Amino acid sequence: MSLLTSLIRASTQFQQALDKRPAADAAERAQAKAEPAAPQAVGNPGDDRFTPSGDQVADLAALKSRKLAMADYKRSVGQDLAFVKETLRHKLAEYNLPPATALSVDKSDSGRIQVAGAPTADIKTQIENDLNVNRGFKEAFSRLSSTEPTLHFMDNALKLNQAYGVNNSLLDTLVSENEQFNGLQDLVHRYDTLRRSAGAEGFEAATSNRGYALNLNAQA
Repeated sequence: MSLLTSLIRASTQFQQALDKRPAADAAERAQAKAEPAAPQAVGNPGDDRFTPSGDQVADLAALKSRKLAMADYKRSVGQDLAFVKETLRHKLAEYNLPPATALSVDKSDSGRIQVAGAPTADIKTQIENDLNVNRGFKEAFSRLSSTEPTLHFMDNALKLNQAYGVNNSLLDTLVSENEQFNGLQDLVHRYDTLRRSAGAEGFEAATSNRGYALNLNAQA
């Protein structure tokens, strides 16, 4: 009877252990489900996953040009342009010339305002004298002779970039990583410096602002 009793007790303990096992498995599965999965490595060891491709490099270059406050630049240049044109219109009226009279204004090598166009030589001389003693006009025209060509270049370069996805290396060179140094006068200075230091005739022809002239025709 002693042996039979021991076998019965052992069988009972074994059955109890089996009964408890599904509950333990369920608990383990619940715990595993609750724990976040460990992050898995992507790619092979040594893969340079963060090296920009050619397209990405172009995108990074384009980010610099996005720092340009083109609207502010155009507003600033537009104010000078409007002032210069309005002054010329007043001169036409002052000398009883038709508002559609064509005038061309530029600067001599000495910095003196020069006038060309339809008026007689005597009237052109009088208008020139008036403009050369008008400090506001001379300062605005002097600014335009540098800001307008620079703005024209930047505007065209950005339009080509948007239309064809072509980055202009000169534009990228002009733009500073620090937005504080991307004021219009900063860009004009760098643009003029690059133009003066460039030896390529094509660059000089494409970017020179020498001989800047403003043409006025009130009906144009």
